[in-house]
Amino acid sequence: MNTNFFYLTTELITGFFALLVITKVLGKTQITQLTPFDFISALVLGELVGNAIYDKDIGLNYVIYAVIVWGTLIYSVEWLTQKYKGTRNFLQGKPSIVIREGNIDYQQLKKDHMDINQLQQLLRQKDVFSIREVQYGILESNGSLSILKKDNYEQPNKKDLNMQSQHVFLPITLILDGEILVDNLRESGYNLAWLKQQLFTYGITDEKEVFYAEWLEGDSLYINTYSS
Repeated sequence: MNTNFFYLTTELITGFFALLVITKVLGKTQITQLTPFDFISALVLGELVGNAIYDKDIGLNYVIYAVIVWGTLIYSVEWLTQKYKGTRNFLQGKPSIVIREGNIDYQQLKKDHMDINQLQQLLRQKDVFSIREVQYGILESNGSLSILKKDNYEQPNKKDLNMQSQHVFLPITLILDGEILVDNLRESGYNLAWLKQQLFTYGITDEKEVFYAEWLEGDSLYINTYSS
Protein backbone atom coordinates (compact mmCIF):
# COMPACT_ATOMS: atom_id res chain seq x y z
CA MET A 1 0.00 0.00 0.00
CA ASN A 2 2.81 2.38 0.90
CA THR A 3 4.47 1.62 -2.46
CA ASN A 4 1.26 2.50 -4.30
CA PHE A 5 1.01 5.81 -2.45
CA PHE A 6 4.64 6.54 -3.27
CA TYR A 7 4.14 5.94 -6.99
CA LEU A 8 0.90 7.93 -7.02
CA THR A 9 2.56 10.85 -5.25
CA THR A 10 5.49 10.73 -7.66
CA GLU A 11 3.22 10.67 -10.72
CA LEU A 12 1.07 13.53 -9.37
CA ILE A 13 4.09 15.71 -8.72
CA THR A 14 5.60 14.86 -12.11
CA GLY A 15 2.30 15.51 -13.92
CA PHE A 16 1.86 18.81 -12.08
CA PHE A 17 5.26 20.17 -13.03
CA ALA A 18 5.03 18.77 -16.56
CA LEU A 19 1.76 20.65 -17.15
CA LEU A 20 3.28 23.75 -15.53
CA VAL A 21 6.25 23.64 -17.90
CA ILE A 22 4.04 23.06 -20.95
CA THR A 23 1.84 26.01 -19.97
CA LYS A 24 4.89 28.26 -19.63
CA VAL A 25 6.31 27.10 -22.96
CA LEU A 26 3.05 27.57 -24.86
CA GLY A 27 2.52 31.05 -23.43
CA LYS A 28 -0.41 32.99 -22.00
CA THR A 29 -2.59 32.48 -25.05
CA GLN A 30 -3.74 29.23 -23.47
CA ILE A 31 -5.73 31.33 -21.00
CA THR A 32 -6.26 34.87 -22.27
CA GLN A 33 -6.96 33.98 -25.93
CA LEU A 34 -8.52 30.54 -25.59
CA THR A 35 -9.59 29.44 -29.06
CA PRO A 36 -11.66 26.28 -29.65
CA PHE A 37 -8.45 24.46 -30.65
CA ASP A 38 -6.69 25.58 -27.45
CA PHE A 39 -9.67 24.48 -25.37
CA ILE A 40 -9.70 20.99 -26.87
CA SER A 41 -5.92 20.74 -26.54
CA ALA A 42 -6.07 21.60 -22.85
CA LEU A 43 -8.81 19.02 -22.27
CA VAL A 44 -6.91 16.27 -24.07
CA LEU A 45 -3.66 17.09 -22.30
CA GLY A 46 -5.36 16.99 -18.91
CA GLU A 47 -7.08 13.72 -19.81
CA LEU A 48 -3.80 12.13 -20.86
CA VAL A 49 -2.12 13.04 -17.61
CA GLY A 50 -5.15 12.04 -15.54
CA ASN A 51 -5.41 8.59 -17.15
CA ALA A 52 -1.69 8.04 -16.79
CA ILE A 53 -1.75 8.91 -13.10
CA TYR A 54 -4.70 6.76 -12.06
CA ASP A 55 -4.05 3.76 -14.30
CA LYS A 56 -1.91 1.27 -12.36
CA ASP A 57 -0.63 -0.32 -15.56
CA ILE A 58 0.86 2.93 -16.80
CA GLY A 59 4.12 4.14 -15.37
CA LEU A 60 5.82 7.46 -14.88
CA ASN A 61 7.51 7.26 -18.28
CA TYR A 62 4.09 7.29 -19.97
CA VAL A 63 3.11 10.50 -18.15
CA ILE A 64 6.24 12.28 -19.31
CA TYR A 65 6.02 10.90 -22.84
CA ALA A 66 2.34 11.83 -23.27
CA VAL A 67 2.90 15.38 -22.05
CA ILE A 68 5.95 15.90 -24.26
CA VAL A 69 4.33 14.53 -27.44
CA TRP A 70 1.05 16.43 -27.02
CA GLY A 71 2.83 19.58 -25.94
CA THR A 72 5.08 19.34 -29.01
CA LEU A 73 2.04 19.04 -31.29
CA ILE A 74 0.41 22.12 -29.73
CA TYR A 75 3.66 24.06 -29.93
CA SER A 76 4.04 23.06 -33.59
CA VAL A 77 0.59 24.43 -34.39
CA GLU A 78 1.39 27.68 -32.58
CA TRP A 79 4.65 27.91 -34.55
CA LEU A 80 2.83 27.33 -37.83
CA THR A 81 0.30 30.09 -37.16
CA GLN A 82 3.09 32.54 -36.34
CA LYS A 83 5.29 31.55 -39.27
CA TYR A 84 2.61 31.14 -41.96
CA LYS A 85 -0.23 33.63 -41.80
CA GLY A 86 -2.37 31.59 -44.20
CA THR A 87 -2.83 28.87 -41.58
CA ARG A 88 -4.29 31.16 -38.91
CA ASN A 89 -7.86 31.23 -40.18
CA PHE A 90 -8.00 27.45 -40.40
CA LEU A 91 -6.24 26.62 -37.13
CA GLN A 92 -7.31 29.54 -34.92
CA GLY A 93 -10.44 30.86 -36.61
CA LYS A 94 -11.10 34.47 -37.52
CA PRO A 95 -13.34 37.25 -36.17
CA SER A 96 -16.70 37.81 -37.85
CA ILE A 97 -18.98 40.85 -37.88
CA VAL A 98 -22.38 39.87 -36.47
CA ILE A 99 -23.72 43.43 -36.05
CA ARG A 100 -23.03 45.75 -38.95
CA GLU A 101 -24.11 49.40 -39.12
CA GLY A 102 -26.55 48.77 -36.26
CA ASN A 103 -28.17 45.73 -37.91
CA ILE A 104 -27.80 42.08 -36.95
CA ASP A 105 -26.24 40.02 -39.71
CA TYR A 106 -28.52 36.99 -39.60
CA GLN A 107 -26.57 35.04 -42.22
CA GLN A 108 -23.32 35.53 -40.33
CA LEU A 109 -24.97 34.37 -37.11
CA LYS A 110 -26.03 31.19 -38.89
CA LYS A 111 -22.46 30.62 -40.13
CA ASP A 112 -21.19 31.01 -36.58
CA HIS A 113 -23.90 28.66 -35.24
CA MET A 114 -25.16 31.36 -32.88
CA ASP A 115 -28.75 32.33 -32.10
CA ILE A 116 -30.14 35.69 -31.02
CA ASN A 117 -30.36 34.65 -27.35
CA GLN A 118 -26.65 33.91 -27.23
CA LEU A 119 -25.92 37.24 -28.90
CA GLN A 120 -28.04 39.08 -26.34
CA GLN A 121 -26.22 37.33 -23.51
CA LEU A 122 -22.83 38.38 -24.87
CA LEU A 123 -24.08 41.97 -25.21
CA ARG A 124 -25.34 42.02 -21.62
CA GLN A 125 -21.91 40.87 -20.49
CA LYS A 126 -20.65 44.07 -22.11
CA ASP A 127 -23.27 46.11 -20.17
CA VAL A 128 -25.27 46.60 -23.36
CA PHE A 129 -28.96 45.86 -22.88
CA SER A 130 -30.21 47.05 -26.24
CA ILE A 131 -28.92 46.17 -29.68
CA ARG A 132 -29.82 49.67 -30.84
CA GLU A 133 -26.81 50.97 -28.90
CA VAL A 134 -24.36 49.00 -31.05
CA GLN A 135 -22.89 50.17 -34.35
CA TYR A 136 -20.64 47.16 -34.85
CA GLY A 137 -20.38 43.85 -33.04
CA ILE A 138 -17.47 41.51 -33.75
CA LEU A 139 -17.46 37.89 -32.65
CA GLU A 140 -13.85 37.05 -31.84
CA SER A 141 -12.25 33.68 -32.54
CA ASN A 142 -12.27 32.85 -28.81
CA GLY A 143 -16.05 33.35 -28.58
CA SER A 144 -16.05 36.78 -26.93
CA LEU A 145 -17.87 39.78 -28.40
CA SER A 146 -16.23 43.15 -29.09
CA ILE A 147 -18.55 46.09 -29.66
CA LEU A 148 -18.36 49.62 -31.01
CA LYS A 149 -21.23 51.69 -29.69
CA LYS A 150 -23.11 54.28 -31.69
CA ASP A 151 -22.02 57.86 -31.17
CA ASN A 152 -25.09 58.76 -29.09
CA TYR A 153 -24.26 56.06 -26.54
CA GLU A 154 -20.56 56.78 -26.14
CA GLN A 155 -18.99 58.78 -23.32
CA PRO A 156 -19.21 61.42 -21.97
CA ASN A 157 -22.34 60.56 -20.00
CA LYS A 158 -24.94 62.88 -18.49
CA LYS A 159 -23.13 63.02 -15.17
CA ASP A 160 -20.03 64.36 -16.90
CA LEU A 161 -22.14 67.08 -18.53
CA ASN A 162 -24.03 67.92 -15.30
CA MET A 163 -27.33 67.01 -16.95
CA GLN A 164 -30.40 65.87 -15.03
CA SER A 165 -30.73 62.10 -14.94
CA GLN A 166 -33.86 60.37 -16.19
CA HIS A 167 -35.54 57.08 -15.44
CA VAL A 168 -33.99 54.15 -17.30
CA PHE A 169 -36.20 51.50 -18.90
CA LEU A 170 -35.22 47.95 -19.78
CA PRO A 171 -35.71 47.07 -23.48
CA ILE A 172 -38.40 44.43 -24.09
CA THR A 173 -38.00 41.86 -26.87
CA LEU A 174 -41.26 41.62 -28.82
CA ILE A 175 -40.30 39.45 -31.81
CA LEU A 176 -37.67 36.75 -31.82
CA ASP A 177 -36.90 34.53 -34.80
CA GLY A 178 -40.13 35.55 -36.54
CA GLU A 179 -42.37 34.81 -33.53
CA ILE A 180 -44.21 37.34 -31.39
CA LEU A 181 -43.49 36.98 -27.69
CA VAL A 182 -47.00 37.45 -26.35
CA ASP A 183 -46.02 37.69 -22.68
CA ASN A 184 -43.43 40.36 -23.42
CA LEU A 185 -45.93 42.27 -25.56
CA ARG A 186 -48.40 42.23 -22.69
CA GLU A 187 -45.67 43.40 -20.30
CA SER A 188 -44.91 46.35 -22.57
CA GLY A 189 -48.52 47.53 -22.14
CA TYR A 190 -49.44 47.18 -25.81
CA ASN A 191 -51.48 44.69 -27.78
CA LEU A 192 -51.16 42.72 -31.01
CA ALA A 193 -53.01 45.31 -33.06
CA TRP A 194 -50.55 48.00 -31.98
CA LEU A 195 -47.60 45.81 -32.90
CA LYS A 196 -49.08 45.00 -36.31
CA GLN A 197 -49.59 48.70 -36.94
CA GLN A 198 -45.99 49.45 -35.97
CA LEU A 199 -44.72 46.78 -38.32
CA PHE A 200 -46.90 48.14 -41.11
CA THR A 201 -45.28 51.59 -40.78
CA TYR A 202 -41.98 49.87 -41.59
CA GLY A 203 -43.53 48.17 -44.62
CA ILE A 204 -43.72 44.78 -42.88
CA THR A 205 -46.96 42.82 -43.22
CA ASP A 206 -45.86 39.55 -41.63
CA GLU A 207 -43.95 39.21 -38.35
CA LYS A 208 -42.16 36.17 -39.78
CA GLU A 209 -40.08 38.60 -41.83
CA VAL A 210 -38.64 39.99 -38.58
CA PHE A 211 -35.59 38.37 -37.04
CA TYR A 212 -35.56 40.59 -33.97
CA ALA A 213 -37.66 43.47 -32.64
CA GLU A 214 -37.54 45.25 -29.31
CA TRP A 215 -39.45 48.03 -27.62
CA LEU A 216 -37.88 50.69 -25.42
CA GLU A 217 -40.09 53.12 -23.53
CA GLY A 218 -39.59 56.64 -24.85
CA ASP A 219 -38.00 55.44 -28.07
CA SER A 220 -39.18 53.93 -31.33
CA LEU A 221 -39.57 50.24 -32.09
CA TYR A 222 -36.26 48.66 -33.12
CA ILE A 223 -36.66 46.16 -35.98
CA ASN A 224 -34.15 43.87 -37.60
CA THR A 225 -35.40 41.77 -40.49
CA TYR A 226 -33.74 38.66 -41.88
CA SER A 227 -32.63 40.63 -44.91
CA SER A 228 -31.17 43.58 -42.99
